[in-house]
Amino acid sequence: MTKKTIEVGGSLRQAAADIVDAWTKAELGETVAPSDRTTFLTWSALASVMTNKRHELIMHLHEHPTRSIRGLARDLGRDYKRVHEDLHALLSVGLVDHDGELWQAQYDEIATAIRVKSAA
Repeated sequence: MTKKTIEVGGSLRQAAADIVDAWTKAELGETVAPSDRTTFLTWSALASVMTNKRHELIMHLHEHPTRSIRGLARDLGRDYKRVHEDLHALLSVGLVDHDGELWQAQYDEIATAIRVKSAA
């Protein structure tokens, strides 16, 4: 099973430190476990991206990858312009993929961690 992880309440500093750490380990020849994580600084930032319609779109793309935004809009019974906007919003945060031909959501699960206490 493939999993996408969303972290809410992280910091840009910690995300950058994680990247530097993985890069350093890779340069030393150490094994670095792959990570597919998206970090949102606040709950409102996540909520502004992950709407009910976008969740529906992700679930549809998981089962039915598509080449056509127009066809996707038709399948979902939605306006082309809104589906186009939603796809690009989800693409910008890594929740859908587009390889130039196919729009898809290539994971089986989205795991969300919401930090209650700020990282020290």
